[in-house]
Amino acid sequence: MADDGSDAERTEQPSPKRLSEAREQGNVPRSRELSTAAVVAAGAVAFLLMGGALVTRVTELFRRALQLPSELILRDAADLPGTFGYFALEGLTIVAPVLLATMVAAVGASLLLGGLNFSPQAIAPKFEKLDPVAGIGRMFSLQSLVELGKALAKFLLVAVVALYVLRSRSAELAGLGNEPVHQGLGHAMEIFASTFLWMCLSLVLVAAVDVPYQLWNYHKSLRMTREELRRELEESEGKPEVKAKIRQMQQEVAKRRMMQDVPKADVVVVNPTHYAVALQYTDGQMRAPRLVAKGADHMAQRIREVAREHRVPILSAPPLARALYRLVDIGDEIPVALYQAVAQVLTWVYQLRRHRSGPVPAPPQVQVPRELDAP
Repeated sequence: MADDGSDAERTEQPSPKRLSEAREQGNVPRSRELSTAAVVAAGAVAFLLMGGALVTRVTELFRRALQLPSELILRDAADLPGTFGYFALEGLTIVAPVLLATMVAAVGASLLLGGLNFSPQAIAPKFEKLDPVAGIGRMFSLQSLVELGKALAKFLLVAVVALYVLRSRSAELAGLGNEPVHQGLGHAMEIFASTFLWMCLSLVLVAAVDVPYQLWNYHKSLRMTREELRRELEESEGKPEVKAKIRQMQQEVAKRRMMQDVPKADVVVVNPTHYAVALQYTDGQMRAPRLVAKGADHMAQRIREVAREHRVPILSAPPLARALYRLVDIGDEIPVALYQAVAQVLTWVYQLRRHRSGPVPAPPQVQVPRELDAP
């Protein structure tokens, strides 16, 4: 990623797009200390659970391997590679559970922190890393110093814990030579596994400190400047000028479509100059009257002009015009609370249609609920 701005200017948290791009490049939070602690813990637990069985099987394997008849060795020397291969495979089978446990722990620790992530960009060759000058710079960078300090602290902690455990069991270690071979091997394995487990607990302590640090350092490295956030927003959503132009074009298209629906309306309700709304209702096809156009000020005047051109009845009912303009969007049905008021208007319209040659029916005095009438 481009390195725009100093660390002091990178005050903004990484955006979802920035985090996604980092994952695509193989840049995910990882903690080597967590993986090390998980592998050591898995090995220690496996030795504690299966130590006795492992010693017994390994002892038996060595006994059989060292008791090969000399006649067989002299007579069938050509078969010795196959025999050794057989013993090696059996030895691998014996330690397979321990190897499997450590492998699962290593993979699980990585997935626990950074999740599953496969990135072709991460495995692609990066020839810039062969630059010796850049390599020397990385060696003496702040990150390298932090890693060196962590390594020294980890070494000292593990060494102190191991020395303390071994010293506390020094008498048992000294007495191993007086025990029978089989019993001594099992006892030594138990001491080894116990020491291993205590060392693992010290590594867990290191990992508990390292994991929050790695998460903090990962997000810190991806922080963005305000300029980067602004550019990303423009790239993802478009420049404000372009978006404003698109909105203007969409509004123009919506207005033209709306004006085309005014001649199809049954009535236009006005305020009488500020608002104008056009209503349409087809019995048997619509569940309720529908608002097909609305406008304020200049647009309201234009709706009235189109209505007069196409002889659409115009009714002055300010409370109803205000309520419809405020509560109903174009294309939506009127709310139930305005059914009675709109029914009065449509009744007047139907009377107009029936009395074209007679006296004009008086306009209704339309009232709407007080809570819906907003000036």
